[in-house]
Amino acid sequence: METRKIQQVSKGTFTVSIPRDWARETGLSAGDVVHVHTSLDGTLTIQPAADQTANIDLAIDDESPEQLTHLLRTAYVLGVLRIRFSSEEGFNDRQRTALRSTVRTLSGIAIGEESETLITAGNVIDSEQVSVRQSVRHLQFVALSRHREATGALLDADRTQAAPPDDARSDRLAMLVKRYLVRSLSRLDAVDKLGENRVELFSLFEVADELARIASCADRMAAVALELDESLCDLYDDEVAAEIEAAAIDARDVAETATESVFDPDPDEIWSVLQTCDAVCETLDEVERRVFNSSDGNYRTSRVLSAVRRTAESAASIASIGLRRAVQSGRFEGDRTAEAESGDTTGSAVTTDADG
Repeated sequence: METRKIQQVSKGTFTVSIPRDWARETGLSAGDVVHVHTSLDGTLTIQPAADQTANIDLAIDDESPEQLTHLLRTAYVLGVLRIRFSSEEGFNDRQRTALRSTVRTLSGIAIGEESETLITAGNVIDSEQVSVRQSVRHLQFVALSRHREATGALLDADRTQAAPPDDARSDRLAMLVKRYLVRSLSRLDAVDKLGENRVELFSLFEVADELARIASCADRMAAVALELDESLCDLYDDEVAAEIEAAAIDARDVAETATESVFDPDPDEIWSVLQTCDAVCETLDEVERRVFNSSDGNYRTSRVLSAVRRTAESAASIASIGLRRAVQSGRFEGDRTAEAESGDTTGSAVTTDADG
Protein backbone atom coordinates (compact mmCIF):
# COMPACT_ATOMS: atom_id res chain seq x y z
CA MET A 1 0.00 0.00 0.00
CA GLU A 2 1.20 3.47 -0.88
CA THR A 3 0.30 6.83 0.61
CA ARG A 4 -0.44 10.05 -1.27
CA LYS A 5 -0.76 13.60 -0.01
CA ILE A 6 -3.86 15.55 -1.03
CA GLN A 7 -2.99 18.82 -2.80
CA GLN A 8 -5.12 21.89 -3.26
CA VAL A 9 -5.06 23.75 -6.54
CA SER A 10 -6.87 26.80 -7.86
CA LYS A 11 -10.47 27.44 -6.79
CA GLY A 12 -10.11 25.05 -3.89
CA THR A 13 -10.01 21.83 -5.96
CA PHE A 14 -8.35 18.87 -4.24
CA THR A 15 -6.10 16.57 -6.24
CA VAL A 16 -4.12 13.42 -5.53
CA SER A 17 -1.61 11.71 -7.81
CA ILE A 18 -2.04 8.11 -8.96
CA PRO A 19 0.78 5.52 -8.99
CA ARG A 20 2.74 5.68 -12.22
CA ASP A 21 3.19 1.89 -12.42
CA TRP A 22 -0.59 1.37 -12.16
CA ALA A 23 -1.20 3.93 -14.90
CA ARG A 24 1.27 2.20 -17.19
CA GLU A 25 -0.13 -1.26 -16.50
CA THR A 26 -3.64 -0.08 -17.36
CA GLY A 27 -2.48 1.88 -20.42
CA LEU A 28 -3.36 5.31 -19.03
CA SER A 29 -1.57 8.54 -19.80
CA ALA A 30 -2.14 12.26 -19.31
CA GLY A 31 -5.47 13.37 -20.78
CA ASP A 32 -7.18 9.97 -20.51
CA VAL A 33 -10.56 9.73 -18.80
CA VAL A 34 -11.16 7.54 -15.74
CA HIS A 35 -14.27 6.69 -13.74
CA VAL A 36 -14.36 7.74 -10.09
CA HIS A 37 -16.71 5.76 -7.84
CA THR A 38 -17.64 6.64 -4.27
CA SER A 39 -18.83 3.84 -2.01
CA LEU A 40 -21.05 3.88 1.05
CA ASP A 41 -18.14 2.54 3.13
CA GLY A 42 -16.20 5.74 2.46
CA THR A 43 -13.79 4.33 -0.15
CA LEU A 44 -13.03 6.03 -3.47
CA THR A 45 -12.27 3.85 -6.48
CA ILE A 46 -10.64 4.87 -9.76
CA GLN A 47 -11.23 2.68 -12.81
CA PRO A 48 -10.20 3.15 -16.44
CA ALA A 49 -13.13 4.34 -18.56
CA ALA A 50 -12.22 1.83 -21.28
CA ASP A 51 -13.85 -1.54 -20.64
CA GLN A 52 -11.05 -4.05 -21.17
CA THR A 53 -13.43 -6.95 -20.49
CA ALA A 54 -15.97 -5.88 -23.12
CA ASN A 55 -14.58 -7.77 -26.10
CA ILE A 56 -12.84 -11.10 -26.52
CA ASP A 57 -11.39 -12.80 -29.60
CA LEU A 58 -11.25 -16.60 -29.79
CA ALA A 59 -9.25 -18.34 -32.51
CA ILE A 60 -10.91 -21.62 -33.51
CA ASP A 61 -9.21 -24.58 -35.14
CA ASP A 62 -10.73 -28.05 -34.92
CA GLU A 63 -12.81 -27.59 -31.75
CA SER A 64 -15.88 -29.79 -31.60
CA PRO A 65 -19.40 -28.33 -31.50
CA GLU A 66 -19.57 -29.26 -27.81
CA GLN A 67 -16.33 -27.40 -27.10
CA LEU A 68 -17.58 -24.32 -28.95
CA THR A 69 -20.76 -24.41 -26.87
CA HIS A 70 -18.70 -24.46 -23.66
CA LEU A 71 -16.49 -21.61 -24.89
CA LEU A 72 -19.46 -19.42 -25.80
CA ARG A 73 -21.31 -20.08 -22.57
CA THR A 74 -18.14 -19.39 -20.55
CA ALA A 75 -17.52 -16.08 -22.31
CA TYR A 76 -21.18 -15.17 -21.75
CA VAL A 77 -20.96 -15.82 -18.00
CA LEU A 78 -17.77 -13.73 -17.86
CA GLY A 79 -19.89 -10.77 -18.93
CA VAL A 80 -18.20 -10.27 -22.30
CA LEU A 81 -20.18 -7.90 -24.51
CA ARG A 82 -18.78 -9.04 -27.84
CA ILE A 83 -17.40 -12.52 -28.56
CA ARG A 84 -15.54 -12.87 -31.86
CA PHE A 85 -14.84 -16.40 -33.15
CA SER A 86 -12.37 -16.64 -36.04
CA SER A 87 -11.14 -19.64 -38.02
CA GLU A 88 -8.44 -19.52 -40.66
CA GLU A 89 -9.76 -22.68 -42.28
CA GLY A 90 -13.37 -21.56 -42.02
CA PHE A 91 -16.20 -22.97 -39.91
CA ASN A 92 -17.78 -26.27 -40.83
CA ASP A 93 -21.56 -26.71 -40.72
CA ARG A 94 -21.57 -28.44 -37.35
CA GLN A 95 -19.49 -25.71 -35.70
CA ARG A 96 -21.65 -22.98 -37.19
CA THR A 97 -24.86 -24.71 -36.11
CA ALA A 98 -23.52 -25.19 -32.56
CA LEU A 99 -22.74 -21.49 -32.16
CA ARG A 100 -26.08 -20.38 -33.57
CA SER A 101 -28.00 -22.84 -31.39
CA THR A 102 -26.12 -21.84 -28.24
CA VAL A 103 -26.74 -18.14 -28.83
CA ARG A 104 -30.47 -18.85 -28.96
CA THR A 105 -30.29 -20.29 -25.43
CA LEU A 106 -28.65 -17.16 -23.98
CA SER A 107 -30.48 -13.98 -23.04
CA GLY A 108 -29.35 -10.62 -24.33
CA ILE A 109 -26.97 -11.63 -27.13
CA ALA A 110 -27.39 -12.31 -30.83
CA ILE A 111 -25.33 -13.28 -33.86
CA GLY A 112 -23.90 -10.18 -35.50
CA GLU A 113 -21.21 -10.27 -38.18
CA GLU A 114 -20.86 -13.63 -39.90
CA SER A 115 -18.68 -14.86 -42.75
CA GLU A 116 -16.81 -17.99 -43.82
CA THR A 117 -14.04 -17.36 -41.27
CA LEU A 118 -15.75 -15.13 -38.70
CA ILE A 119 -18.76 -15.37 -36.37
CA THR A 120 -19.52 -12.62 -33.84
CA ALA A 121 -22.01 -12.79 -30.98
CA GLY A 122 -22.78 -9.44 -29.40
CA ASN A 123 -24.75 -7.93 -26.55
CA VAL A 124 -28.12 -6.48 -27.59
CA ILE A 125 -29.43 -5.39 -24.17
CA ASP A 126 -27.92 -2.59 -22.10
CA SER A 127 -27.44 -3.22 -18.39
CA GLU A 128 -29.87 -0.41 -17.59
CA GLN A 129 -32.62 -2.48 -19.25
CA VAL A 130 -31.90 -5.54 -17.12
CA SER A 131 -33.67 -6.23 -13.82
CA VAL A 132 -31.84 -8.97 -11.96
CA ARG A 133 -34.60 -9.03 -9.33
CA GLN A 134 -37.28 -9.55 -11.95
CA SER A 135 -35.19 -12.29 -13.56
CA VAL A 136 -35.02 -14.12 -10.23
CA ARG A 137 -38.79 -13.78 -9.75
CA HIS A 138 -39.35 -15.13 -13.26
CA LEU A 139 -37.01 -18.04 -12.53
CA GLN A 140 -39.00 -18.76 -9.36
CA PHE A 141 -42.21 -18.98 -11.40
CA VAL A 142 -40.64 -21.23 -14.03
CA ALA A 143 -38.99 -23.61 -11.56
CA LEU A 144 -42.02 -24.01 -9.30
CA SER A 145 -44.42 -24.40 -12.24
CA ARG A 146 -42.31 -27.23 -13.65
CA HIS A 147 -42.14 -28.81 -10.19
CA ARG A 148 -45.93 -28.63 -9.86
CA GLU A 149 -46.45 -30.25 -13.27
CA ALA A 150 -43.95 -33.02 -12.53
CA THR A 151 -45.63 -33.82 -9.20
CA GLY A 152 -49.00 -34.01 -10.89
CA ALA A 153 -47.64 -36.30 -13.58
CA LEU A 154 -46.27 -38.74 -11.00
CA LEU A 155 -49.70 -39.09 -9.44
CA ASP A 156 -51.78 -39.07 -12.62
CA ALA A 157 -52.40 -42.14 -14.78
CA ASP A 158 -52.11 -39.84 -17.82
CA ARG A 159 -48.47 -38.77 -17.59
CA THR A 160 -48.19 -36.94 -20.91
CA GLN A 161 -47.76 -33.66 -19.00
CA ALA A 162 -44.57 -35.07 -17.52
CA ALA A 163 -42.53 -34.41 -20.66
CA PRO A 164 -39.81 -31.89 -19.77
CA PRO A 165 -40.47 -28.55 -21.50
CA ASP A 166 -38.60 -28.13 -24.76
CA ASP A 167 -36.79 -24.98 -23.63
CA ALA A 168 -34.08 -23.93 -21.23
CA ARG A 169 -35.83 -21.05 -19.49
CA SER A 170 -34.52 -21.81 -16.02
CA ASP A 171 -30.97 -22.30 -17.27
CA ARG A 172 -31.19 -19.13 -19.36
CA LEU A 173 -32.42 -17.01 -16.45
CA ALA A 174 -29.87 -18.45 -14.00
CA MET A 175 -27.03 -17.75 -16.43
CA LEU A 176 -28.27 -14.19 -16.98
CA VAL A 177 -28.09 -13.50 -13.24
CA LYS A 178 -24.63 -15.07 -13.02
CA ARG A 179 -23.45 -13.04 -16.02
CA TYR A 180 -24.28 -9.72 -14.42
CA LEU A 181 -22.85 -10.76 -11.05
CA VAL A 182 -19.51 -11.67 -12.65
CA ARG A 183 -19.52 -8.52 -14.76
CA SER A 184 -20.14 -6.40 -11.66
CA LEU A 185 -16.99 -7.82 -10.09
CA SER A 186 -14.81 -6.26 -12.79
CA ARG A 187 -16.83 -3.19 -13.81
CA LEU A 188 -18.19 -0.79 -11.21
CA ASP A 189 -20.15 1.07 -13.88
CA ALA A 190 -22.05 -2.17 -14.53
CA VAL A 191 -23.14 -2.15 -10.88
CA ASP A 192 -24.35 1.43 -11.24
CA LYS A 193 -26.43 0.58 -14.31
CA LEU A 194 -28.05 -2.41 -12.62
CA GLY A 195 -29.06 -0.33 -9.62
CA GLU A 196 -27.89 -3.02 -7.18
CA ASN A 197 -24.83 -3.23 -4.98
CA ARG A 198 -22.56 -6.24 -5.25
CA VAL A 199 -23.71 -7.79 -1.95
CA GLU A 200 -27.31 -7.77 -3.20
CA LEU A 201 -26.26 -9.14 -6.58
CA PHE A 202 -24.46 -12.02 -4.89
CA SER A 203 -27.55 -12.84 -2.80
CA LEU A 204 -29.72 -12.82 -5.91
CA PHE A 205 -27.22 -15.07 -7.69
CA GLU A 206 -27.35 -17.55 -4.79
CA VAL A 207 -31.15 -17.61 -4.94
CA ALA A 208 -31.11 -18.11 -8.72
CA ASP A 209 -28.65 -20.98 -8.33
CA GLU A 210 -30.95 -22.77 -5.87
CA LEU A 211 -34.04 -22.14 -8.00
CA ALA A 212 -32.22 -23.64 -10.99
CA ARG A 213 -31.57 -26.73 -8.85
CA ILE A 214 -35.28 -26.95 -8.06
CA ALA A 215 -36.01 -26.84 -11.80
CA SER A 216 -33.54 -29.71 -12.26
CA CYS A 217 -35.34 -31.65 -9.52
CA ALA A 218 -38.59 -31.13 -11.42
CA ASP A 219 -37.01 -32.51 -14.58
CA ARG A 220 -35.80 -35.62 -12.74
CA MET A 221 -39.29 -36.18 -11.33
CA ALA A 222 -40.81 -35.76 -14.78
CA ALA A 223 -38.33 -38.24 -16.23
CA VAL A 224 -39.35 -40.83 -13.62
CA ALA A 225 -43.02 -40.25 -14.40
CA LEU A 226 -42.36 -41.08 -18.05
CA GLU A 227 -40.41 -44.23 -17.14
CA LEU A 228 -43.03 -45.66 -14.80
CA ASP A 229 -45.68 -47.94 -16.25
CA GLU A 230 -48.18 -46.68 -13.69
CA SER A 231 -48.62 -43.72 -11.38
CA LEU A 232 -47.48 -43.63 -7.75
CA CYS A 233 -51.13 -43.93 -6.75
CA ASP A 234 -51.27 -47.28 -8.57
CA LEU A 235 -47.88 -48.47 -7.29
CA TYR A 236 -48.51 -47.82 -3.61
CA ASP A 237 -51.40 -47.41 -1.23
CA ASP A 238 -53.18 -44.10 -1.01
CA GLU A 239 -51.35 -43.11 2.18
CA VAL A 240 -47.86 -43.39 0.66
CA ALA A 241 -48.84 -41.53 -2.51
CA ALA A 242 -50.56 -38.83 -0.45
CA GLU A 243 -47.50 -38.35 1.75
CA ILE A 244 -45.20 -38.00 -1.26
CA GLU A 245 -47.57 -35.49 -2.81
CA ALA A 246 -47.88 -33.53 0.45
CA ALA A 247 -44.09 -33.44 0.88
CA ALA A 248 -43.64 -32.17 -2.69
CA ILE A 249 -46.29 -29.48 -2.17
CA ASP A 250 -44.74 -28.38 1.14
CA ALA A 251 -41.25 -28.24 -0.39
CA ARG A 252 -42.55 -26.17 -3.28
CA ASP A 253 -44.54 -23.81 -1.04
CA VAL A 254 -41.64 -23.10 1.30
CA ALA A 255 -39.36 -22.49 -1.69
CA GLU A 256 -41.75 -19.76 -2.78
CA THR A 257 -41.98 -18.30 0.74
CA ALA A 258 -38.20 -18.43 1.14
CA THR A 259 -37.67 -16.57 -2.11
CA GLU A 260 -40.07 -13.86 -1.03
CA SER A 261 -38.16 -13.57 2.26
CA VAL A 262 -35.06 -12.57 0.31
CA PHE A 263 -36.89 -9.61 -1.21
CA ASP A 264 -38.77 -8.72 1.98
CA PRO A 265 -37.11 -10.39 4.98
CA ASP A 266 -39.57 -11.62 7.60
CA PRO A 267 -37.93 -13.52 10.49
CA ASP A 268 -41.13 -15.37 11.42
CA GLU A 269 -41.57 -16.62 7.84
CA ILE A 270 -37.93 -17.66 7.67
CA TRP A 271 -38.11 -19.73 10.87
CA SER A 272 -41.31 -21.34 9.59
CA VAL A 273 -39.64 -22.29 6.30
CA LEU A 274 -36.66 -23.89 8.06
CA GLN A 275 -38.94 -25.88 10.37
CA THR A 276 -41.08 -27.09 7.48
CA CYS A 277 -38.00 -28.16 5.51
CA ASP A 278 -36.86 -30.30 8.44
CA ALA A 279 -40.34 -31.82 8.70
CA VAL A 280 -40.42 -32.61 4.97
CA CYS A 281 -37.08 -34.42 5.16
CA GLU A 282 -38.24 -36.43 8.18
CA THR A 283 -41.40 -37.44 6.32
CA LEU A 284 -39.41 -38.50 3.28
CA ASP A 285 -37.07 -40.61 5.43
CA GLU A 286 -40.08 -42.43 6.88
CA VAL A 287 -41.72 -42.91 3.48
CA GLU A 288 -38.46 -44.26 2.05
CA ARG A 289 -38.18 -46.85 4.83
CA ARG A 290 -41.75 -48.01 4.25
CA VAL A 291 -41.42 -48.13 0.46
CA PHE A 292 -38.25 -50.20 0.43
CA ASN A 293 -39.44 -52.52 3.15
CA SER A 294 -42.48 -53.36 1.04
CA SER A 295 -42.50 -56.11 -1.55
CA ASP A 296 -43.77 -53.83 -4.35
CA GLY A 297 -41.22 -51.02 -3.91
CA ASN A 298 -39.91 -49.53 -7.16
CA TYR A 299 -36.30 -48.33 -7.18
CA ARG A 300 -37.27 -45.31 -9.29
CA THR A 301 -39.24 -43.99 -6.32
CA SER A 302 -35.93 -43.23 -4.59
CA ARG A 303 -35.17 -40.72 -7.36
CA VAL A 304 -38.48 -39.00 -6.70
CA LEU A 305 -37.89 -38.86 -2.95
CA SER A 306 -34.36 -37.58 -3.53
CA ALA A 307 -35.66 -34.81 -5.84
CA VAL A 308 -38.29 -33.71 -3.31
CA ARG A 309 -35.70 -33.75 -0.52
CA ARG A 310 -33.31 -31.68 -2.64
CA THR A 311 -36.13 -29.21 -3.30
CA ALA A 312 -36.66 -28.78 0.44
CA GLU A 313 -32.91 -28.36 0.99
CA SER A 314 -32.79 -25.66 -1.68
CA ALA A 315 -35.72 -23.92 0.01
CA ALA A 316 -33.79 -24.01 3.30
CA SER A 317 -30.72 -22.56 1.59
CA ILE A 318 -32.80 -19.73 0.14
CA ALA A 319 -34.33 -19.11 3.58
CA SER A 320 -30.81 -18.83 5.01
CA ILE A 321 -30.09 -16.13 2.46
CA GLY A 322 -33.25 -14.35 3.58
CA LEU A 323 -32.10 -14.71 7.20
CA ARG A 324 -28.79 -13.11 6.31
CA ARG A 325 -30.56 -10.19 4.69
CA ALA A 326 -32.87 -9.87 7.72
CA VAL A 327 -29.85 -9.57 10.01
CA GLN A 328 -28.19 -7.07 7.68
CA SER A 329 -31.32 -4.95 7.47
CA GLY A 330 -31.74 -4.79 11.25
CA ARG A 331 -35.03 -6.70 11.35
CA PHE A 332 -34.01 -8.52 14.52
CA GLU A 333 -32.75 -5.37 16.15
CA GLY A 334 -36.08 -3.70 15.53
CA ASP A 335 -37.95 -6.66 17.06
CA ARG A 336 -35.86 -6.54 20.24
CA THR A 337 -36.30 -2.78 20.55
CA ALA A 338 -40.07 -3.11 20.32
CA GLU A 339 -40.10 -5.91 22.88
CA ALA A 340 -37.91 -3.92 25.30
CA GLU A 341 -40.26 -0.94 25.06
CA SER A 342 -43.29 -3.16 25.77
CA GLY A 343 -41.52 -5.00 28.57
CA ASP A 344 -42.07 -8.34 26.80
CA THR A 345 -38.90 -10.36 26.18
CA THR A 346 -40.57 -13.67 25.37
CA GLY A 347 -40.15 -14.89 21.85
CA SER A 348 -37.05 -12.78 21.16
CA ALA A 349 -35.37 -14.28 18.12
CA VAL A 350 -31.83 -13.35 19.17
CA THR A 351 -30.47 -12.93 22.70
CA THR A 352 -27.04 -11.93 23.97
CA ASP A 353 -25.48 -11.60 27.40
CA ALA A 354 -25.83 -7.85 27.10
CA ASP A 355 -29.55 -8.26 26.53
CA GLY A 356 -29.71 -9.93 29.93
